Amino acid sequence: MDIKNKIQQLSADLLPQTIQTRRYLHQNPELSFQEKNTSLFVQKILQELNIPYQANIGGYGVVGYIKGKNPDKKTIALRADMDALPITEANQTEYVSKNSGVMHACGHDAHTANLLGVAKILSQLTNEFEGTVKLIFQPAEEKIPGGASLMIKEGVLQNPVPQAIIGQHVMPLIETGKVGFRAGKYMASADEIYVTVKGRGGHGAQPHQCIDPVLIASHIIVSLQQIVSRNAPPIIPSVLTFGKVIANGATNIIPNEVYLEGTFRTMDEKWRSEAHQKMKFMAESIAQSMGGSCEFDIVKGYPVLYNNEALTHTAKQHAIEYLGKENVLDLDLWMAAEDFAYYTHEIAGCFYRLGTRNESKGITSGLHTPTFDIDENALIIGVGLMAYLAVQSLNE
Repeated sequence: MDIKNKIQQLSADLLPQTIQTRRYLHQNPELSFQEKNTSLFVQKILQELNIPYQANIGGYGVVGYIKGKNPDKKTIALRADMDALPITEANQTEYVSKNSGVMHACGHDAHTANLLGVAKILSQLTNEFEGTVKLIFQPAEEKIPGGASLMIKEGVLQNPVPQAIIGQHVMPLIETGKVGFRAGKYMASADEIYVTVKGRGGHGAQPHQCIDPVLIASHIIVSLQQIVSRNAPPIIPSVLTFGKVIANGATNIIPNEVYLEGTFRTMDEKWRSEAHQKMKFMAESIAQSMGGSCEFDIVKGYPVLYNNEALTHTAKQHAIEYLGKENVLDLDLWMAAEDFAYYTHEIAGCFYRLGTRNESKGITSGLHTPTFDIDENALIIGVGLMAYLAVQSLNE
């Protein structure tokens, strides 16, 4: 039996265990930087597999090591994130979250279960590949500064140094049975914007005696869209969204200040920096011209995610070998962000998508929604394909 068939058989045999693991994690979600029990669960399974590991890297991160023949020849890193989101789950499944207000609404439970399944397969195939596989179970993907950046600072890409890193993310827009790849720029940078517009409050019937921060904030929100529509180069996708506006006045009360929160995303680091300066200057100038003031703070988040062309092209070809050409898709740019991007700025990286949609089962909800779920049959492919990519990458 060749290596592809071995891995396919092993991933199929492991499916009940992988589903059980995923459901346990789904029922017991933990927020970013709080993944203590998830980390201990991962460590327990690595111990059972006799896989050496290091714990508490970049918070609750865990790194396992599987050595094949000639372990110093080459190292490949595989990454899964572990944290959940502050969302109250609305699903009625038997494995619904037990932690009120916390939910695995981005599929990190599936990612962790997937990588544990990969560990089980590769630990049985150490005579089939050369080199070392580094298993990275990462905390805090969902919250700036991101667990990836912290793990990198604490040496996750050292001793040994991986030649490449591979990551996988569930995708509810893609049918189960299919995967997607995109070489080059794939996901956007993400920055958080916090704005306080200050004026002078008073009676709603006497606006001439006030400096209305609600009106100022409205002008700022509308005008800042020019950063995207009139300043961004046409070839660089950009998104500016304000999702939170707090003006604690009333029907007849103009408040003293208005608070805004938003996000800015783009696909070019140079333009990103220029846009920050333009937004700040524009907002402060508008407020000043209308008699008020503006505190405009930008918290710089994750960088642009860049998939190494050569690595991604090779991984896509291996995916075609494993799944068939009809099941391997080309992805569009995705304006969401991922802290996997930090790894791709350090070493060659490939971040691809695992289809988890099943309309016949009603599994169609998007990421970060209270009804998000996955078709668990996708875990056969998730586990098997990642194991196959690791073995093939090491044996090249």
